[in-house]
Amino acid sequence: MSSRLVGVGVGPGDPELVTVKGVNALRAAEIVVVPVMDTGERGRAEATVLHYVPGEKVVRVVFALNERTDRARREAAWDAAGERVAGLLRRHGSVAFATIGDPNVYSTFTYLAQTIAGLVPGVVVETVPGITAMQDLAARSGAVLTEGTEPLTLVPVTAGSAALKEALAGPGTVVAYKFGRQATEVAEALRETGRIGDAVWGSALGLPEESVRPAGELDGTPLPYLSTLIAPPRRDGGRGGKL
Repeated sequence: MSSRLVGVGVGPGDPELVTVKGVNALRAAEIVVVPVMDTGERGRAEATVLHYVPGEKVVRVVFALNERTDRARREAAWDAAGERVAGLLRRHGSVAFATIGDPNVYSTFTYLAQTIAGLVPGVVVETVPGITAMQDLAARSGAVLTEGTEPLTLVPVTAGSAALKEALAGPGTVVAYKFGRQATEVAEALRETGRIGDAVWGSALGLPEESVRPAGELDGTPLPYLSTLIAPPRRDGGRGGKL
């Protein structure tokens, strides 16, 4: 029988936001892998998974999640992680990989799946979609992501704020991921483009330390790395005005 690797989106942190299909996939797998930056840490994905599967079924695998400067170190870490998961697949046949958010949206899983395809011939790779941070933040803040024909632009700010500024100058809602380290630059871009009035940001959504605040309150204070921003466009308030 073919080995089966399933990337399961477990949402932004609130265990109640894992889909029924996601829970079933986690429980059906022989092993559930969770990504960590070091073996002494419990990440957000693991904390969510443990609401649904026993701890003895969960295996932590170290990934170079934040390594952006030392390419050799990052590649070595990825190779080691791939070999670890490939070994689990060979022994157990069915492995689920739990990722926060959705496995096809800026997820570690996409890189892992590419690596595993070269290590385990015939492996079947599947994904189970998960609720994203932007959807959760929209629900918690009351922000409407899109209306009518408005576009929606998603920008990771890990490489700087230039792409965000370009998106903010255009139409539709702009969502920024991982902007915590560039919070000051993001606030400046929002003010320059006249977008700060309706924009909101959030972090640790669904967790005890959750924060959901207006972007106008950004004052340069460092924010958590996994902070999310929603900047809606100006709307005239008329029903169906964007149709």
